[in-house]
Amino acid sequence: MRLASLYSGGKDSTFSLYTVEQMGHEVPYIVNIVPEDRASWIFHTPNLNVVPEMARAMGKELVLGKSTGEEDSDMKGLHDALEGLDIDGVVNGAVWSDYQWDRMNIVCGDLGLKLIAPMWRKDQDMLMDQIIDSGIQAVIVGCYAEGFDESWLGRPINREALADLKKLREKYGISIMGEGGEYESMTLYAPNFSYPLKILESHNEWTRNNGTMFVSRMGHD
Repeated sequence: MRLASLYSGGKDSTFSLYTVEQMGHEVPYIVNIVPEDRASWIFHTPNLNVVPEMARAMGKELVLGKSTGEEDSDMKGLHDALEGLDIDGVVNGAVWSDYQWDRMNIVCGDLGLKLIAPMWRKDQDMLMDQIIDSGIQAVIVGCYAEGFDESWLGRPINREALADLKKLREKYGISIMGEGGEYESMTLYAPNFSYPLKILESHNEWTRNNGTMFVSRMGHD
């Protein structure tokens, strides 16, 4: 099929896009909804300013949608972004969020598109192993749950980090994938990138037990 992939720049949307390409589907578009409000109902919001760099690394056309961050506006922004594309379906990186799944199905149903969610309802330990094994290189850029400290910001998601995430799960009950919003990630490289990216300029904002790495500039060699 010819698909558009919802893409936030994080590990989950990168892995879902890579997976459907490995299945033989064509994905010429990545779609990014930019909410005005950081607390968007549906969409990942930190560091969307650097998603164009990722689109260039993948050779994809980036389609931007607008939203206030409220639920109805998020859905309208997605509907409007997808409406004019020559596609058969939409790729989504959701794993366990029924809320996100339901909203995506409504929009796709309205447009007569299939929703492809290769990670949906999969075991999170297995998925984290697959993401790391695939060669995707991502770093943590936001921490929003008890147990994290500022040392996690900028930390690569690798075997060592995964072991520490499992320890946090044992102690605090977090999702090791960040599926409950516990953390956010940013992809620097994937097998479908033409070249690796690197963070050139960033600053951290940390308060009590949560914080964000804001990336103002990315580049490559």
